Amino acid sequence: MKPVDEQLALIKQGCHDIIREDELKARLEKAIATGKPLRVKAGFDPTAPDLHLGHTVLIQKLKHFQDLGHQVIFLIGDFTGLIGDPSGKSETRPPLTEEQVQANAATYERQIFKILDPDKTLIDFNSRWMKPMQAQDLIRLAARHTVARMLEREDFHKRYTSQTPISIHEFLYPLIQGYDSVALQADVELGGTDQTFNLLVGRDLQREYGQAPQVVITLPLLEGLDGVQKMSKSLGNYVGIDEPAGIMFGKIMSISDPLMLRYFELLTDITPEALASLKDDLASGKKHPRQVKEELAVELVARYHGRNAAAEAAQEFAHIFREKGVPEEIEEMTLKVEGSKLWLPKVLSEAGLSAGTSEARRLITQGGVQVDGEKVTDANLELAAGESYLLKVGKRRFKRVTLSG
Repeated sequence: MKPVDEQLALIKQGCHDIIREDELKARLEKAIATGKPLRVKAGFDPTAPDLHLGHTVLIQKLKHFQDLGHQVIFLIGDFTGLIGDPSGKSETRPPLTEEQVQANAATYERQIFKILDPDKTLIDFNSRWMKPMQAQDLIRLAARHTVARMLEREDFHKRYTSQTPISIHEFLYPLIQGYDSVALQADVELGGTDQTFNLLVGRDLQREYGQAPQVVITLPLLEGLDGVQKMSKSLGNYVGIDEPAGIMFGKIMSISDPLMLRYFELLTDITPEALASLKDDLASGKKHPRQVKEELAVELVARYHGRNAAAEAAQEFAHIFREKGVPEEIEEMTLKVEGSKLWLPKVLSEAGLSAGTSEARRLITQGGVQVDGEKVTDANLELAAGESYLLKVGKRRFKRVTLSG
């Protein structure tokens, strides 16, 4: 293992908070002295089949620990997924069915190994210890926490004070997530900033069960392509890791220069020293932002699709945007139309080319939308059903949409 200071420098890169850093340093020193690696856990509820770059922030930090010689545990919350995590929500999140959880979990296993080393990764499921629990076991677990502590969580507190219903089962979610750390005897748990409360419950429960409390490391929620909102498929500002290489490349090239550095920090293997050097090169003009952005796009596309696909995507990007061509491969989708026409802003929103109809209207009136190669500025335009349209938004985003009647 590397010296503690070197390990800490990499671990701290891109982190929002470490609770507590002195404990982490002590555990790292012990790991070096004993040769026993830390057990580093991150939990993922299989709420959707596809992962995007926002999800990979935690996975990338797991890789950092893995590269430092520690044992990483990718925990799939197949049991908690049946409850529904209300974190950051103003209302109850509907739970998934067991069939949905199992299907989504299977895709997670395939996708994470584009980042993590499968031979050095422990995949576990929290149903392994939760399903055997009997009613009295769950009641004993619930007795180790209080309602007052639960209401300290921001989303619960807001809902309680606004008299928005909170179901009892929602209190069980942070308890079970916390108990996962007890079952796995975690030394470190990673999570997004929206999971801070749940991660701290894990520390509390480990004390209750006679274990040393885990170190909590929170990471920021990655901004999407707009540079403002959290990356989200529902907002249309996401980069899916299973998206075609050309689409992924083009999306990454569309981000702002400041966001480019953040993506380097949170999504790649760049060292703290190399990141500092890159910032200096950009500030001095030694490197042009476009060149650096292409390097980022190549690195990320290569990670998820391979070096050859990354090189082809770079060539296609040059063809489209320097030579004003059209990509050879364009993502296609079909939208069901009730009636004979569909409002263009609605088409753009449902096709994932805008965050909603309001943004779509703005893009159209500003001249940022083309339909079949023609610029459209009429935000009231309706497209006829039964036809296929080549849509272009901005300089880089294409999609062929068929409106089925």
